[in-house]
Parts: sequence; structure tokens; C-alpha cells
Amino acid sequence: MTNLNITEIKAFVPARDYALSRQFYQDLGFTLASDGGGVAYFHFGEVSFLLQDFCHENLAEHFMMHILVEDVAAWWAHVNESGVAARYGVRVTELIIQPWRMKEFCLYDPSGVLWRIAQNID
Repeated sequence: MTNLNITEIKAFVPARDYALSRQFYQDLGFTLASDGGGVAYFHFGEVSFLLQDFCHENLAEHFMMHILVEDVAAWWAHVNESGVAARYGVRVTELIIQPWRMKEFCLYDPSGVLWRIAQNID
């Protein structure tokens, strides 16, 4: 029988200013595991993504990532306490409850990539 197990899936997140975006994610608390050839590998615990030194026109503004967390209020506090919004001139929204039974907030990175950080609610 063929083994079709998938061990990992990661998105390539675009960066207009690679060095700036790389520092942004480190300041947010992600670990930079490797960096070379225009690709930085970031992780936070067991989840990860790849930051690429590439950004086609309008790509970042149409790129979205979703992080499902156990405690979205703690993440919202973490993002605000990190100071990334002021330091990088990015936007962080308020916590809201969505009709699809998630509580979430949005964070935009320096390139305009939208990160939806959410938790399931009953």
C-alpha cells in the first residue's frame, strides 16, 4: 500500500521589504528557524510558514492567513503589548465575534498581509 501521509503544509507569505518583515515576525514572537536564498522559515511551537523575499504587485493586499488559537484574548493582548503596531505602522483591529462562531481580530503585516487570529466559540 502507498504511503500518502502529509507531514506538513506551509504557505509562502510575500514580503515587500524582506528584512523589515523578517524582523516584524520575530518581534511578534515567531522563531526564525532558518534564512537563506530569499526564504525565511518561521515557527511558533508546531505551526510554521515561509516568508519569501518576493511580492508581485497587489499580492500582499490579497493574501490572508488564519491562525486558530486557544485564547484569542491572550493573543490580542500579546500583539498589543509587543508594540508592533506602532513600531511598524501596521493595523490591529478590535476583538469581534463573527457569525460563524469565532471570536477574532485582524493584524496586518508591513506588506499588507492580513492575519486573522481567532478562536472557536460555543
